Amino acid sequence: MTTIILSVDPGLTLRPWRDEDLPSLLAAHRDPAMKRWLASRIEDPEQGRAWLAAQEAGWADGTRCSFAVVEAGNPSPIGHVVAKRLRPGAASAEIGYWVSVEARGRGIAPSAVSAVAEWALRRVARLQLLHDVGNHASCRVAEKTGFALESVLPPHPPRYPDEAHVHVRTAAI
Repeated sequence: MTTIILSVDPGLTLRPWRDEDLPSLLAAHRDPAMKRWLASRIEDPEQGRAWLAAQEAGWADGTRCSFAVVEAGNPSPIGHVVAKRLRPGAASAEIGYWVSVEARGRGIAPSAVSAVAEWALRRVARLQLLHDVGNHASCRVAEKTGFALESVLPPHPPRYPDEAHVHVRTAAI
């Protein structure tokens, strides 16, 4: 298990996911907005355990550096930020995230995404953040965290039925 931990203001910590996070993961994925905007589904404990195992495997092989977002004084995750395809020598990677319904609107997503973006941009020169065009909250997070709108992707049904924004942030030179 990886031991990378990032401290974030105000009072947030980003740490690897743990097996004991399963109840929080399942609760977050019951939210209709999560079901609307996320391509993946976690409907039951078996799927949740498989997802947690995939996060651990991702750290091991460099395909997914996945962080649980936790608040000071509460070990239960309230969000998730992941840097995908963050391999040594890679020119770019992708960042993704979600925040549970009870934690939305408090600036947690921008704080957590900024911390992981800064960490990831020490390893690659370019990060992409993709979201459905209709997901206005994700567009605001991208803008707040320095990801400029680069392009619009066409739909790719059935998995991606809507257009998507591609936002990009690059490492400071």
